[in-house]
Amino acid sequence: MEKTKTYIEDIERTLYDIKNEDRSVYKSQSGLTEDVVRDISKQKNDPQWMLEHRLKSLEVYNSLSLPAWGPDLSELNMDNIVTYVKPDAKLSGSWDEVPEDIKNTFDRLGIPEAEQTSLAGVGAQYDSEVVYHSIQESLVKQGVIYTDMETALSEYEDIVKEYFMKLVPPKDHKFAALHGAVWSGGSFVYVPEGVKVDIPLQSYFRLNAAGAGQFEHTLIIVEKNASLHFIEGCSAPKYNVTNLHAGCVELFVKEGARLRYSTIENWSRNMMNLNTKRAIVEKDGIIEWVSGSFGSHISMLYPCSILHGENARCEFTGVTFASKGQELDTGASIIHAAPHTSANVSTRTISKAGGKATYRSAVKVTRNAPFAKCSVNCESLMLDDISRSDTLPAMDIEGDEADIGHEATIGRISDEAIFYLMCRGISEDEARAMIVRGFVEPIAKELPLEYAVEMNNLVNIELEGTIG
Repeated sequence: MEKTKTYIEDIERTLYDIKNEDRSVYKSQSGLTEDVVRDISKQKNDPQWMLEHRLKSLEVYNSLSLPAWGPDLSELNMDNIVTYVKPDAKLSGSWDEVPEDIKNTFDRLGIPEAEQTSLAGVGAQYDSEVVYHSIQESLVKQGVIYTDMETALSEYEDIVKEYFMKLVPPKDHKFAALHGAVWSGGSFVYVPEGVKVDIPLQSYFRLNAAGAGQFEHTLIIVEKNASLHFIEGCSAPKYNVTNLHAGCVELFVKEGARLRYSTIENWSRNMMNLNTKRAIVEKDGIIEWVSGSFGSHISMLYPCSILHGENARCEFTGVTFASKGQELDTGASIIHAAPHTSANVSTRTISKAGGKATYRSAVKVTRNAPFAKCSVNCESLMLDDISRSDTLPAMDIEGDEADIGHEATIGRISDEAIFYLMCRGISEDEARAMIVRGFVEPIAKELPLEYAVEMNNLVNIELEGTIG
């Protein structure tokens, strides 16, 4: 019997691949040298301690090797990467003051519209600088701070100095060190004790320049019994040269606080996405991650949750879609470091057209974490016989009073399920579409509204036959 295969369209990228003319007013030299790092620091008018941090990070970067595991990163040549691109725009609190071509980009992405309908604050970064930032006055009156990292470094220097790269030190790995040397842009959020931010804040990072890197830093502090939902979006047009994203996210969730951090990364197929995200959660605190990885040529992304206080909790929900030319190595890391901590990890991966999707997790239960609970569930769907899906869990349990579970399934669309649905009058194509939508539905329902729509577009599918 002739083999046929299921076809699912890639996400429609026309919207994201529209390029603007490069009208940047300043670019650093390509490559990574002390002169480049000093130049970036001078352009940003850093305080002395930040310059010293950058230079020390550069030393660490030069001393570390590329990861000996995961995707092959040998095609990344830092000599060809421009690490700082300053757009022809100044930071503004009014869209009318943002240059027309940049404003039009964010209009197409729906950011101003979302701001009016469903967000309490918005930050928009273009290449290496934030060009727009706003926050509702009612939050300001409650003491909430939401601004770009450069403004935070200037106006709240003591807070930034206390927390900056303390969770993700430059020595953590080579690309954390790279970030420490050349970081630019990003968001700073501070939620005072007891304040509930009921409407989400959102930052969107757009990389327009070819052959460039984006290295935004996000620092969020949610004080005791406060709460926040923060949304992060990322995209870039496609070029025939390598672009690099090595951002850093540091989240501090204090006692009894709650933070939901939602991300949709929709980079182009020439992007290497080597991002680092980490949260530390104190007593009775909750961190919720919602993570969608759809773009990039290579991704290595494993948000880490350090459950530092008693009864601290983590919920991680993720979806990864790997198609032709993509190797997406994603997952989660959980460190149980206190009694009665708990974590629940649920992921879905889809691979097609030769794409490679890897789920990689690390769960550690220290001796200080009796009665820890952790459940990891990873489900993978392969849509043809040339794609690949792997699950690589690591569990390091130091105590004997832990309740740890891991479940992984890899499969294809079931012929029996298709037949069952067709017997009830549903067409074959729609039956297949229903199954794929059902597969990702537990993840899609956790996404913010505008990204849930995007997710549904992802699985608006044309299906023919079955996997052989």
